[in-house]
Amino acid sequence: MSETVLTSATKEVILGFDRPFVPIGERINPTGRKLLAKEMKDGDFSRVESDAVAQVEAGARMLDVNAGIPLADEPGILAKAIQLVQSVVDVPLCIDSSIVAALEAGLSVYKGKALLNSVTGEEERLESVLPLVKKYGAAVVAISNDDTGISQDINVRFEVAKRIVERAADHGIPAHDVVVDPLVMPIGAIGTAGRQVMDLVRRLRSELKVNTICGASNVSFGLPKRNGLNGAFISMAIGAGMTSAIVNPLHTEIMTAIRGADVIMGNDKECANWIRAYRVLPAGAEDRRARRGRRRRQASA
Repeated sequence: MSETVLTSATKEVILGFDRPFVPIGERINPTGRKLLAKEMKDGDFSRVESDAVAQVEAGARMLDVNAGIPLADEPGILAKAIQLVQSVVDVPLCIDSSIVAALEAGLSVYKGKALLNSVTGEEERLESVLPLVKKYGAAVVAISNDDTGISQDINVRFEVAKRIVERAADHGIPAHDVVVDPLVMPIGAIGTAGRQVMDLVRRLRSELKVNTICGASNVSFGLPKRNGLNGAFISMAIGAGMTSAIVNPLHTEIMTAIRGADVIMGNDKECANWIRAYRVLPAGAEDRRARRGRRRRQASA
């Protein structure tokens, strides 16, 4: 059994086959968000902070932090964003960049054990990212494409993932610290994309015994009612064995699908997380609970 342990300064999150699914909040990413990109480039991180808090309150157990802004100081901006996010929420972070210098800048200020996003099977990327993963004791997202691109053959994608796991081992990085992204393609363009992911996740789990991750919203690109389709996809992916995904937790359809799949798969013990999220309390119960909390805090002061 594989367990990937990720930490912040105060909190631990574990990716594992028989553990609750880990939704990773996607919103701290300037790609496609012109206002956020401008603010981050200008040194205004107020939206970053509010997005971090909102996503955790909505149920994200980790957050992805990306600062990919053209013609900007990405290493400096990413490091600053990570520091600020860690000052307002306590969940572990996924440090996300295609620029190696930015990844190292983020790792250098991070408190805890981060998930680094990402390494591919490309030789240059392997030799530049894996030493960083080892140096900082991080875990890493392994994207199953290489110099030849993204194959439509899942056997090829599996072999790329296997090669990354083996190369990681050469650098002293255990398989449980490699989280494989099987690559979700738009199902509107490739009708078998969903089945490809499910089949590949099952093989990654049974043969490589690694945890998995994806960008869940890719599956619905170009289609209407995307959140409904994303929710259906994520439920089925959890059933196939996927253990984490980068999602927008502010969409209730997504979080309901994740929590429901955890219940059905038996990974939400006694349905505790589902009940906590959706139980309707009797009138006045919230006020009574708040008063009890205040009394406990006063007693311990």
